[in-house]
Amino acid sequence: MSSVITSEEYQSFSAFLEDACGITLGENKQYLIASRLQKLMDSVEIANLGDLVKRLQRGDSKLRGKIVDAMTTNETLWFRDSHPYTILEKELFPEASQQRNRPVRIWSAACSSGQEPYSMSIVAQEYIQANPGSLARDVEIVATDISKTILEQARQARYDEISLVRGLSTERRKRYFTQHEKQWELNSNIKKRVRFTELNLMQSFATLGKFDIIFCRNVLIYFSAELKGDILNRMAKQLQPGGYLVLGSSESITGHTEAFKMVRSGGAVYYKLI
Repeated sequence: MSSVITSEEYQSFSAFLEDACGITLGENKQYLIASRLQKLMDSVEIANLGDLVKRLQRGDSKLRGKIVDAMTTNETLWFRDSHPYTILEKELFPEASQQRNRPVRIWSAACSSGQEPYSMSIVAQEYIQANPGSLARDVEIVATDISKTILEQARQARYDEISLVRGLSTERRKRYFTQHEKQWELNSNIKKRVRFTELNLMQSFATLGKFDIIFCRNVLIYFSAELKGDILNRMAKQLQPGGYLVLGSSESITGHTEAFKMVRSGGAVYYKLI
């Protein structure tokens, strides 16, 4: 890959990426493209970004998927930011426990390698054990991501030492994981609540069904204001009446949707469907 990315190449690739997955690169992110695509472009023997865009325009769907995989951020860790999981345990599960005719359904959007939905499942396990019979139909978690590669990793539910120390206590590791040589596999009673499926947030959510709670954290920051509003309003339609939306700590619905009201909880906020 050429070390020099022309303005025309940058604009063409930026337009492709936004059209493919909604990510808006903004200005002066040439370094990001170079660092994330260098290995891929070398492997397919494409010399520069202009040639890459031309090949994509000819309809190379396999290459398109690999580029989206390379350019999407898969930064995640166990119990990230902690507040959302405290809210889940202390506020959302107790309210959901009043509904006994169906499982509590949660959507983990842009789930990456699975730490977020599996953290939810651990919280559900601990809540049920502490409050027997409170969630009579248990919890169903649907976890989605645009990357087929990362979803396959998530389904395996096997993590190395470095992945586990990021947010997971020693006590929880011993309780919920089984060691296999240099990897740790999540126990089946935690895995069984989570179903992984491929989804581009620019596509329809209708096939996912209705949810009581949606986690969409640290994702919207990559999208344009218009697309943020579109995603939030479509998520609102996927929630049961009075359902809840949890965003990342640096994200807000302000200026994007009027479908929710803010709920304050300690040092954090979440949103309730109006």
